[in-house]
Amino acid sequence: MTQFDGVSVIKKANVYYDGQVTSRTVILGDGSKVTLGIMLPGTYEFGTDSREIMEILAGDLRVLLPGSEEWLEIQGTSTFHVPAKSSFKLEVRSVTDYCCSYPE
Repeated sequence: MTQFDGVSVIKKANVYYDGQVTSRTVILGDGSKVTLGIMLPGTYEFGTDSREIMEILAGDLRVLLPGSEEWLEIQGTSTFHVPAKSSFKLEVRSVTDYCCSYPE
């Protein structure tokens, strides 16, 4: 899917790591939400409350998922899943465009 139709956008940005990672929350027609964001080069760790699906739309990064000892290399596009109540690490090497969804 390249676009979302019939949505509402929360104007206030989600800002992490002193502005190195930002996103906007989009409320879909069915009430579910996604966040659309940008990550600048750097090293980050994020915790999850609910399950997340991270869709990398463009970028060059490495991801260390919970329970894994091997980094996932991503250049270009990819999707990975993060369990609820966990954390994951990112080493972002170039500006990275992403969409995160929160399935129930």
